[in-house]
Amino acid sequence: MVALIVIPIVIIVLVLLGSGVRLVQQYEQGVLLRFGRLLPTIRQPGLRLIIPFADRLRKVSMQTVVMGIPAQGAITRDNVTLTVDAVVYFRVVDPVKAVINVQDYVRAVSQVAQTSLRSVIGRADLDTLLSDRDRINEELRAVIDTPTEGPWGLHIERVEVKDVALPESMKRSMSRQAEAERERRARVIAADGEFQASAKLAQAARVMADTPSALQLRLLQTVVDVAAEKNSTLVMPFPVELLRFFDKTSASTLAAAAEAPAPNGHETDSTLKLDTVPVLKDLPVPAPA
Repeated sequence: MVALIVIPIVIIVLVLLGSGVRLVQQYEQGVLLRFGRLLPTIRQPGLRLIIPFADRLRKVSMQTVVMGIPAQGAITRDNVTLTVDAVVYFRVVDPVKAVINVQDYVRAVSQVAQTSLRSVIGRADLDTLLSDRDRINEELRAVIDTPTEGPWGLHIERVEVKDVALPESMKRSMSRQAEAERERRARVIAADGEFQASAKLAQAARVMADTPSALQLRLLQTVVDVAAEKNSTLVMPFPVELLRFFDKTSASTLAAAAEAPAPNGHETDSTLKLDTVPVLKDLPVPAPA
């Protein structure tokens, strides 16, 4: 009879003791509510005892939470419609505020991140969004962290814009712009190369003009290069020195002729006078047959 009474009492005691024991993990902290009232002491990791039916222990993870922001349609400052998605990294720094001040802090951060993403994208233009991604990420982090850290006990560590989906028409326009930019750079590089080559050629021409033997050596080298191609016909260029000799000879002959006096006092001008040319209208016209 005594055993029948003791056994249920022992079972009840064990159940009460089991319900009064809580295990807090290393990455968690416990917030204890007794009869609905917050106790100031935070329960640290380990095995913790609570009063059954009176205490309620809320365990809060202190790990960094990675949360993706769904794709949001937004319009940039330069009126370009696009779709942007991002990812938010945050963690709890004050478990009491995370439990007491907000009902579901994960969902609350998600909503704030979505609205902030559209707001930040609307203040930036397309070129800034594509080129200066770090500034957009930092601005997003600051905008999301302002309403969450103080009231909710959350700290936004990082915000990263993952993908920017552009319309097809905008992609084609950007592709044409990039192609035109690459063509412009290619033309500038080619023109710069031509300018440098022309400067070197002019320098080489001045050196060869001062040293005629250098020009002759260059000519012989060209002949050797052409002969190495096993051609059946070899074209020899006319010597430049011979052209210069003829040029000097003709110039001296013309100068001597200009200085010589005219024989028998005749004019040296070989131009025909107009009055010596017969006029066709004064000639006799033959009679018709």
